[in-house]
Amino acid sequence: MENQVLGIHHVTAITDEPQRNVDFYAGILGLRFVKRTVNFDAPDTYHFYYGDELGRPGTILTFFSWPGYPKGRRGTGQVSAIAFSIPESALAYWQDRLSRNGVSVEGPIPRFDDQVLLFQDPDGLSLELIAHRDGEAGTPWAEGPIPVEYATRGFHSVTLSVAYAETTTKVLTNVLGFHEVGQLGNRRRYQVGESGPATLVDVLDLPNERRGQEAVGSVHHVAWRTATDENQVAWRERIAEVGLRVTEILDRNYFHSIYFREPSGVLFEIATDQPGFAVDEDPAELGTHLKLPEWFESRRAELERVLPPITIPTSEQNK
Repeated sequence: MENQVLGIHHVTAITDEPQRNVDFYAGILGLRFVKRTVNFDAPDTYHFYYGDELGRPGTILTFFSWPGYPKGRRGTGQVSAIAFSIPESALAYWQDRLSRNGVSVEGPIPRFDDQVLLFQDPDGLSLELIAHRDGEAGTPWAEGPIPVEYATRGFHSVTLSVAYAETTTKVLTNVLGFHEVGQLGNRRRYQVGESGPATLVDVLDLPNERRGQEAVGSVHHVAWRTATDENQVAWRERIAEVGLRVTEILDRNYFHSIYFREPSGVLFEIATDQPGFAVDEDPAELGTHLKLPEWFESRRAELERVLPPITIPTSEQNK
């Protein structure tokens, strides 16, 4: 099997109002809306996927839409920030774009060798844009509302806020194959592999902070990449061997998944790169249809009645 995960596959968070979520991520941030489906465990609610033009692993941000759900609480045991990579030359562009759209921006602030813009989405989810020397790597969505030279390049990193940093980092390093590459106060940075987009995770050591509460405006889980189904079987065996409770392999239609919690309580997933989002929709039409797994197709008429209509912003509207 692989001796390390391949980086971040996707991050899944919780939103309230679905149209507001689409307007922010597809409109203001300029991510491509790559899949409109349902929560497989609660099919009367949406599950949205955003990413680059094909929804490649390392660019995928997903949302469960749970209207009326309470607001989350920040604390330990959760992914506390999601960071996107941008070119160094894009800082001023994003400061201006976010401000013009009514988004309060802090920074840029220095962190390690990078410059970071901090802001929140309409639900209060903490987001970052990190400008760094390798920020032009990756494939921006060429037909999106953001000029290619400024567009996001997928994930830079995620930040884990934890009460038991030592045990969390043992899982990252001894099990998943990360290695430490920097420290800044109570923040330690870990990388998997040598370099590349979506290969970093920061761990904030917060032993005296209260536990966070998962709800609207918080991250549900972070998923790490594995290449094949065979590797995923081996990962499941490895995780069980070290004493962590791990789920059976679940079919998520666009990837296959296993889930487990690290010792501080952050929910981890390992997801396969394949089959990808074009398995049930032409690449040119990604996100334009409500796609259901085959086991929900018999309920399509019912679900289309209860799911609120949404409109995807056009690129021209948001330039």
